[in-house]
Amino acid sequence: MRLSQVLLVPASFFVAALVSLLVANLTVSSIERSSLDSVKRELFLQGHEWTQVQADGLQVILSGVAPNEAARFRALSTAGTVVDSTRVIDNVIIPDADAIDPPRFSIEILRNDAGISMIGLIPAKSDRDGLNEDVRAIAGDAHVTDLLEVADYPVPATWDEVLAFAVYALETLPRSKISMDADKVAITALADSEAQKTTWTRNLKRESPRAARLSIDIAAPRPVITPFTLRFMIDDKGARFDACSAHTTEGRKKIIAAATDAGLTGGATCTLGLGVPSPDWPDAVETGIQAVKALGGGSITFSDADVTLVAPDTTQQSAFDRIVGELENDLPDLYSLHSVLPAPVKIDGSGEGEGPPEFVATRSPEGLVQLRGRLTDDTLRSATESFARAKFGTANVYPATRLDQDLPTDWPTRVLAALDALSYLTSGAAVVQPEVVDISGLTGDQDASAAVSRILSEKLGASENFQVSVEYKEELDPRHALPSPEQCAADINAVLAKAKITFAPGSANIEASAAESVDKIAEIMKDCADVRMEIAGYTDSQGREEMNLALSKSRAQAVLNALLTRRILTTNLTAEGYGEADPIADNTTAAGREANRRIEFRLLEATTTDDEDGEASDDDATEPDDGASNSDAPDPAEEGDDTTDPDAESPPEVATPDDDDARPQPRPER
Repeated sequence: MRLSQVLLVPASFFVAALVSLLVANLTVSSIERSSLDSVKRELFLQGHEWTQVQADGLQVILSGVAPNEAARFRALSTAGTVVDSTRVIDNVIIPDADAIDPPRFSIEILRNDAGISMIGLIPAKSDRDGLNEDVRAIAGDAHVTDLLEVADYPVPATWDEVLAFAVYALETLPRSKISMDADKVAITALADSEAQKTTWTRNLKRESPRAARLSIDIAAPRPVITPFTLRFMIDDKGARFDACSAHTTEGRKKIIAAATDAGLTGGATCTLGLGVPSPDWPDAVETGIQAVKALGGGSITFSDADVTLVAPDTTQQSAFDRIVGELENDLPDLYSLHSVLPAPVKIDGSGEGEGPPEFVATRSPEGLVQLRGRLTDDTLRSATESFARAKFGTANVYPATRLDQDLPTDWPTRVLAALDALSYLTSGAAVVQPEVVDISGLTGDQDASAAVSRILSEKLGASENFQVSVEYKEELDPRHALPSPEQCAADINAVLAKAKITFAPGSANIEASAAESVDKIAEIMKDCADVRMEIAGYTDSQGREEMNLALSKSRAQAVLNALLTRRILTTNLTAEGYGEADPIADNTTAAGREANRRIEFRLLEATTTDDEDGEASDDDATEPDDGASNSDAPDPAEEGDDTTDPDAESPPEVATPDDDDARPQPRPER
């Protein structure tokens, strides 16, 4: 047999195997491409763009980062609809689930005359029962609505402190909305007056926790004046207002212009308020003031739409009738005029004179009240004494009245109205006669005269004659007892002259030995919260200038922060650093450097302008004025304070910066 025949059979088998292998590879590649393309297309159509698809023979491998377990399962199921699910290999990654952040705990509290409502989310471990108990105590008989939800998460570190402050604010503000969380408190409220607004704002800022930001929006709308009262008079003391009310700025200007034309000097305070009986109030008042001017004296009282004109007792009847007639014609239709030409009135003031019967109540500067004169019966005597004790204090009333059954029927009303009016005076007298009620005395309340006129006008009636002679004394005003800005600075200066505020060497940390000085300054600042001052920090000339400047600023800020931690209102304080500027002593000596390292409190001058309502408002601070200084004599107990220049060569022996005693030799001045 030839060799070619022997090799032909194996070669045929080899060629057949090679062809089969090639066909198999081509088939597998076709299946891979078909499966890969089909699976990719289906996954794309189903929105699984995050998947990565590979084919390995008959296997289809899915990989990628799935958004969640559900997405992974849907992607595998989608691939299983295209190829046999046993051919699908799962290499999909599921990211670790993020820890669920705790919710934002917050409460919103609304308080008004109808009650208190609370809504929000609080920690499960928060003292909800205690909160409800406190809120019910504040609400009294009003309804409390608790719509709070709870969540079982850790209580924020500052939650209890901020919540306690929110409850304090709720108790302080009867008409308010308080929104709080662990980091901030937002307060919206209504006050009855600017004075009340100022007091509330100061107290809230003083009590606010340092851990929370505080936002306060307290509005003081114009007061509702009831009755809407104005009383203008001309007597031997000149022309003046006992009470003045207006509803617009333009109306107030018109009223004051009319009074000035009638003889008023020195200006007047006229309260802008709500409750005016008609828009033409200024016209009516102007007409009435002109009538008083034409009479040459007397008074005119507006109580809402009731007008009472009281002429001097020396007025001729014909002149009185003419002026009254003209006034009746000129007043707007709404207003009703009552005119009085009184008989001569003599105020005896003893309660026992031979003239008209009198009831007399006198109040001494010490607050003691004596009741003398005549009352109608035992019932009125008992009511008068009880009313007086309620107004002035049980131990301060001494009754010495007698009974007289022949007194006018309106005597009880006149007596009680006079006592009510007397309560607005620091000292003075109230005299009641059948034809007149006379109130005279001193007060520390600028609004007392208007309040007295309003009370008498309302309670005595439109046609009754009364006299008000109330003098305001600034020294009796409680606000007058507050120290002046200069006195505030002087008091702080006295504290700092006795003991300086000292710091740890080279730092802004107040030393423990200076705590007593800071406490004394904080006590002074309680009455000086409205005084604008600058806390100025100074250093000696040792060390680099920029480092000294930063250190002095930090120390001034540290003093301000120390006052803040003592619950002192610091909105009118600013901290500033001046470094080595303005030395007060020689920096070449240890004693001089000691004196130059200091904290000073300086007054900031403020100018005032008149706003639309005629009230003064502060402008920005201008140049500092001399004030309290921490520049007393050297204190051996206090360390020096300025860091040295790190770029300079060190002396042979390393000394603590700021410590003069530790320095072997002075560093060169820069």
